[in-house]
Amino acid sequence: MRIYLPGTSATLRTLFDSAQVDDPKTGFAVTPGLREWYRDDDIEELEYAAMTEAARASLRLIEADPEAARRRVVIAVDAAEGDVTVRDDLDRGVVRLTRPIALAFVASIHVDDETAAPVVEAAAAAITAADLGDPQAQERVDDAEGNELSWYANQELPELLQQF
Repeated sequence: MRIYLPGTSATLRTLFDSAQVDDPKTGFAVTPGLREWYRDDDIEELEYAAMTEAARASLRLIEADPEAARRRVVIAVDAAEGDVTVRDDLDRGVVRLTRPIALAFVASIHVDDETAAPVVEAAAAAITAADLGDPQAQERVDDAEGNELSWYANQELPELLQQF
């Protein structure tokens, strides 16, 4: 099962140092709740929706970590279905990993380009207000979501870390 884990630059450093994804244990995937909400059978569209939810969650992690680079990070991992618990009761597409995932099971890493940092910083500062319904804060989050994340293979992690 493909899982999209939100992260930060610190998450990537830990992934490199330990060769596994320990945290976060909460991610996003194509779940029954996401399928019902999105109402599309195109698996690529559904996967993109799950990744978008993870990118939004990355903003919350960035907001909580003043040391993290102001760039959203999403780690796509392939997990065994037995290692995943669907938690659509929390929000659409939410899953929990029950154990760490080895770097070998990281399918790809998705990160904002450096040029997106000011927009991501504003979005991270606004994410809580956006979650609570503030339309101006939501505009700042939408601005960040307008930036496409760049794709990296797991083998490119050392080079990616040099950007931070």
